[in-house]
Amino acid sequence: MIPRYSREKMASIWSPESKFRIWFEIEAHACDAQAELGVIPKEAAKAVWERGNFEVARIDAIEAEVKHDVIAFLTNLAEYVGPEARFVHQGMTSSDVLDTCLAVQLARAADLLIEDVDALLAALERRAFEHKNSLKVGRSHGIHAEPTTFGVTLASHHVEFQRCRERLVAARKEIATCAISGAVGTFANIDPFVEEHVAKALGLVAEPVSTQVIPRDRHAMFFAVLGVVASSVERLATEIRHLQRTEVREAEEFFSEKQKGSSAMPHKRNPVLTENLTGLARLVRMTVVPAMENVALWHERDISHSSVERMIGPDATVTLDFALARLTGVIDKLIIYPETMQANLDKLGGLIHSQRVMLALTQAGVSREDAYRLVQRNAMPVWLEGKDFRTLLGADKDVTDALSAEQLDGLFDLGYHTKHVDTIFRRGMTRGRA
Repeated sequence: MIPRYSREKMASIWSPESKFRIWFEIEAHACDAQAELGVIPKEAAKAVWERGNFEVARIDAIEAEVKHDVIAFLTNLAEYVGPEARFVHQGMTSSDVLDTCLAVQLARAADLLIEDVDALLAALERRAFEHKNSLKVGRSHGIHAEPTTFGVTLASHHVEFQRCRERLVAARKEIATCAISGAVGTFANIDPFVEEHVAKALGLVAEPVSTQVIPRDRHAMFFAVLGVVASSVERLATEIRHLQRTEVREAEEFFSEKQKGSSAMPHKRNPVLTENLTGLARLVRMTVVPAMENVALWHERDISHSSVERMIGPDATVTLDFALARLTGVIDKLIIYPETMQANLDKLGGLIHSQRVMLALTQAGVSREDAYRLVQRNAMPVWLEGKDFRTLLGADKDVTDALSAEQLDGLFDLGYHTKHVDTIFRRGMTRGRA
């Protein structure tokens, strides 16, 4: 991923130095296990830890000749270890190193993503409680529907990211598997104890059945979860983008003192961060289908998945890490305009109370079909001519025959729509206050 959308901690997981360091640890821990089994001398295992080292540039130079990255690494490692290096990689195959390393990298990436979601949840929780009772119009199909609060809107995203967190935890558990089973996964030339030892040392679990490679359904699930999290990022970003539209302007991204919105129009304050997040979400989701197509490898193994994973591993995790951090910043500094929310709520002359009026008519003995017709015929002039809904209802004899003026007035009480907000918060904001 390009530096513009990378954060150092996540990007470092995928650096050549980190990758080769994990490769070294896999080989060194395997030597410890082999020494414990008596397969290699204990002095050899000790020499690997004491003298073992590598140089990225040297590995690259060797690979340019041998056309095999693991062999290039082992050759460079041997240059540091000396004669004892002949005991390194005993009974192992390249996939044992590559797949186990990828598991470590993805598990570490998942840990950072979980931390990112925790930070986002904290920001959403704070802002949701801050605007728990800030009235706004709810919209369906982009059209004014009925009243809600901005706190409830944010609470819906909060509980969604709670689910995202749970999915990431499950995906991390599924991906954190180790395979040190040798050619075609039969352990013919290496004892299963080596795999168990390496797995424990690296914080992984042994893959129950590895056909020389770890089954790629695990990876497909991992990247699918990243895609879902990215979609949740986009949903919240899209909400903010709409709210920032000039015609709406109920909320907007923070705009710093020296920030510029347009090279041509000095007045512009654009939702650039949330638009950026929408694009980044597409990139993360782009990795899901290739990960799923990697599941169907030939027989015990092929390497059609390899080129894919070398790209989607860093790209998806680095991009999502950046996106989650950016979204947290957006929420943390989001500028919210409750007065505009109220003004928009009042814009349609009371139409937001149409369902209450219809239901009251049915309670008064009017059929649902007739109640709908009566309410709709008074609602349309409000849409088309800008008239007041309450006034029109009060002048409709069919309505006033069923409902008194006092009853009609009571149907326009905004508090009716917020009476269960506390219940919603108790049910949904499980990370927050009661």
